[in-house]
Amino acid sequence: MRLLVTGGAGFIGSAVVRQAIADGHHVLNVDKLTYAANPENVASVAGHERYRFAQADICDQAAMASLFAEFKPDTVMHLAAETHVDRSIDGPRAFMDTNIIGTYSLLEAARGLMQSGAAPKDFRFHHISTDEVYGSLGPTGAFTEESPYQPNSPYSAAKASSDMLARAWAETYGLPVVVTNCSNNYGSHQFPEKLIPVVIINALEGKYIPVYGKGDNVRDWLHVDDHADALLLVAREGAPGETYNIGGRAERTNLELVKMICAILDEELPNASANPHESLIRFVKDRPGHDHRYAINCDKIERDLGWKPSVTIDEGMRRTVRWYLDNKGWWEKIRARGFDTAARQGLKQ
Repeated sequence: MRLLVTGGAGFIGSAVVRQAIADGHHVLNVDKLTYAANPENVASVAGHERYRFAQADICDQAAMASLFAEFKPDTVMHLAAETHVDRSIDGPRAFMDTNIIGTYSLLEAARGLMQSGAAPKDFRFHHISTDEVYGSLGPTGAFTEESPYQPNSPYSAAKASSDMLARAWAETYGLPVVVTNCSNNYGSHQFPEKLIPVVIINALEGKYIPVYGKGDNVRDWLHVDDHADALLLVAREGAPGETYNIGGRAERTNLELVKMICAILDEELPNASANPHESLIRFVKDRPGHDHRYAINCDKIERDLGWKPSVTIDEGMRRTVRWYLDNKGWWEKIRARGFDTAARQGLKQ
């Protein structure tokens, strides 16, 4: 396939790009290179003959139309987004611009390509979203593709809006759209303000590990490599007009997850001064609109496309911890640009 991937220098996007090149596809990576993007995430494929990079803002409609017309993708995989819930609470405007206006711009570029007759025969627009659009679950049950949308944060509201735009362009203009909604991702190359990198990095440096509220919020954890495999499968075989939920079948409370990481670090770093690392845990004031539980029912993608998560949370978390231990230079460069995980939570020791 000829894949135009937006946000391909970010966490999930770069996993998709690396896997797509390994699978033999041609990739045009379109990324604005904001704070959460990192060219090092795709350094392993940067020189490949089937890889191209374009630094551009998805909100720039003219630029997107030009890139679409030049590259003529078989599939657009739209991953570019502002994603961090805390940042959306502090400053929601950027989330409205990127997640809503940016998606509109891309849908219009795709529509223009089809109207010009230049779109390949099996062209499709793959919109990648999140389980957070569904809101919060009680102690039982799981989100399905038919679950109503009830977003509770500026981030999830912006993503829900973009999902609705994709649906509207499919219904009104006949754009061949496929949508996926995923559970919480983890793995290598995740920007260090997210929960798992915060835990690992703070623990390494003997700083307090912040846990919101009582730590009883539940998330379903999906390894980013499994997610990339699922997304590329949907890009090849997903039916236009359909939505597919992608989950890891690995529910854990935040506190359980943090303690799991601490136990792995105890094994990896037996001589650390903070051992046991669990002693660094501190409970902090919960954030506004914090959904209590997410869980994904991924029966549909398993049944229709034959995908299943292959990385267990135990294996995946060990791989993730090991990656951050082995790639200290990667996250230190990010911090050198002015980011500090402990300071952001007000827990500098």
